[in-house]
Amino acid sequence: MAKISVIVPVYNTENYIEKCLESLIHQTRKEEIEIIVVNDGSTDHSEEKIKKYEKHIKYYAKENEGIAKTRNFGIEKATSEYVMFVDADDYVDTTLVEKLEPYLDKQIDLIKFKLQKVDGKGKLLERIEGPVFETITGEEAFDRLYSEDVLLDSPCVYIIKKELFTKNHFQFQQRYHEDFGLIPLLILVAKSVVSTNYYLYSYVQVENSITRNEDYEKTLKRMEDVLLHYDNMIETIGKLELRESSKENIKIYYTNAILLKLKDLKGKDQKYYIQQVQKRNFAKNIKARNIKQLIKKLLLKINIKLYLKLR
Repeated sequence: MAKISVIVPVYNTENYIEKCLESLIHQTRKEEIEIIVVNDGSTDHSEEKIKKYEKHIKYYAKENEGIAKTRNFGIEKATSEYVMFVDADDYVDTTLVEKLEPYLDKQIDLIKFKLQKVDGKGKLLERIEGPVFETITGEEAFDRLYSEDVLLDSPCVYIIKKELFTKNHFQFQQRYHEDFGLIPLLILVAKSVVSTNYYLYSYVQVENSITRNEDYEKTLKRMEDVLLHYDNMIETIGKLELRESSKENIKIYYTNAILLKLKDLKGKDQKYYIQQVQKRNFAKNIKARNIKQLIKKLLLKINIKLYLKLR
């Protein structure tokens, strides 16, 4: 049986899906992966491109339901011990499995690698740095990652044991920032985590990226959803056997992210969400862990006192 089920959600990526699938099919250790491609109701020619690779992949087509349900569907279909996620407009290094196989053999619960940004022609634009460490617990890993790693909540830079999803009844939620809501919890429940220095994922910067075409209504919905993620996190960590310091760290992580989003809101909308933040008493979660966070803490405290008027 393959060691890794690679889940590729597809929605209208006809111009990119072939490069994505080529990077998986031509892995130097291709016998160790099963490729699960889930077409989330594409209306372009994505399906035609995908079907060229049918003998190499497991292909599923369904109605459009969004990336969260599509990833969850892929997890259900996965037969391997591990899962990983590749967006259909990105691609991976063909040595990914070979480089990470030693950690798979050691049965590490969660394996992190690095991401680089490239343009549509594959030209390197930026390499995203982050902490590197050998095997530690999930709680120790979160303590290292949450204050230093800008890509902590991207599922595309991890190989994850499937049982972390199934045993904990974890799923991606059908909301904006579904990664923000889930990945920190997966890290915390892992018994073993490594963070490698391998740049294995290429994130293609395209003009129509969802993160570049946001309107104000979407901004409001994102704010609503991240607050719901926070509420779910509070409920979830109450059921988990975690150190108090770990519970504090994840609250700090969510709080900093949410407070920084308030600056994108206007007038009565900002006032409403400030009230929602007040109800959750976020001020008690603002703590410093390093110099960057100390600066952020001071800025947030100024905002809280003089602008947001939190108590």
